[in-house]
Amino acid sequence: MNPTIKSSPVSRRDFLKRSALGFGSIALAGLCAEQMTAGISPLIVRAPQFPARARRVIFLYMWGGPSQMDLFDPKPRLNADHGKIGDEKRKRAYKGSPFKFSRHGESGLEISELLPNLAGHADELCLIRSMQTDSANHSNASLCLHTGSANFVRPSVGSWVIYGLGTENQSLPGFVTIRPQRSLGSRLYSNAFLPAVFQGTPIGHDGVSAAQATIRYLKNPEHTAREQRTQLEFVQSLNRDFQNRTAPTPELEGLIQSFELAFRMQTEAPRFFDISDEPKSVLELYGADKQPTAEFARQCILARRFAEAGVRFIQLNQPAWDHHGSIDSSLPKSCAQVDQPMAALLTDLKLRGLLEDTLVLWGGEFGRTATAEGEGDKAGRDHNADAFTVWMAGGGIKGGVAHGVTDEYGARAVQDRVHVHDLHATILHLLGLNHEKLTYRYAGRDFRLTDVYGDVVKDVVA
Repeated sequence: MNPTIKSSPVSRRDFLKRSALGFGSIALAGLCAEQMTAGISPLIVRAPQFPARARRVIFLYMWGGPSQMDLFDPKPRLNADHGKIGDEKRKRAYKGSPFKFSRHGESGLEISELLPNLAGHADELCLIRSMQTDSANHSNASLCLHTGSANFVRPSVGSWVIYGLGTENQSLPGFVTIRPQRSLGSRLYSNAFLPAVFQGTPIGHDGVSAAQATIRYLKNPEHTAREQRTQLEFVQSLNRDFQNRTAPTPELEGLIQSFELAFRMQTEAPRFFDISDEPKSVLELYGADKQPTAEFARQCILARRFAEAGVRFIQLNQPAWDHHGSIDSSLPKSCAQVDQPMAALLTDLKLRGLLEDTLVLWGGEFGRTATAEGEGDKAGRDHNADAFTVWMAGGGIKGGVAHGVTDEYGARAVQDRVHVHDLHATILHLLGLNHEKLTYRYAGRDFRLTDVYGDVVKDVVA
């Protein structure tokens, strides 16, 4: 929100009329300014800039960096050269994959034996095998994947999405992230310079079981709901009084709206965390009643429940994909934790008629090297920013497709390369947003998720 934008008060009726028509770049910031000045929630649903294929996003984030050549990008040459020196500088040998690949579905998409349940959805998956990013460092690559910037604190993709579209449930956050990693704080779901109400709401964090994960301070042990309402009205009257005596600021408006949302959430949100009302057949489908799938299964069930309720952007966070050592034994364990739950999520969304307008994205911040780090049973793979794989499903994506090509060793993308900026542009495009026009004026310039880069990957759009 540009403090220099001058706006006159706008009625709720006028705002709803105008927002239903859609809007361009600078107009969006100005319209939000008028909206917040009028006391209207900035999370209210806004029309996309053009017809959308998806209404919401579920992002399955495997932090650490999944190995592309062991999961989605088979490399016979790499297997044939196993043991030969591939990195002269560090004297590292090529490491072939011990895992078998098979073709699945009518499309014949090749998927590793480590993901048998996901392979059953081959005809719904679009593999992007030629992903690239800006850094092989975890923190920088994670920032780039989530915000488009590897070095600066910028709004996350989820924040940009609800800034552009609002959300369909005014009693829940528009953007939630389940069990985010604590090491980077809120930077992966930050609103940065966008108003505070657009920040992602964390549900638990890594180190807390999914069964215990919840939104903090949903319950007030000291005051009744009526007492809290009275308290909030008093605090808000002070905020409004201060606002009326000073120049309007997006920070204060965002704070006011966040207080209101937090109060509504106390009534609406708690029921989403109690999955005991799910049928036994659903719990069994996801693997919520057994190990090693219970943790991620619960996250996936919560994701489906939030999607049904109208939450716009839902992120799940799964650790332990940083396989520097013993990858032959540790990668199967990581896959076993997520394979059944994420396949069940696709099945469940499809059965409920939600998959066609829900964009599901899976991936990590980068990939792994073709050469081994360590030797023998202790061997793993190092970080690789030059090639990795993500997959998408639903929400206007072509199914049964593998886009992009890496070299014979899976070490570098060589054809139809897709940068993280291109991925972000494509996500926004599927949601009906032009990444070049979804902007926000801050510090004298117009910022956007893709900065000055990015092209929509049209070949993956159905």
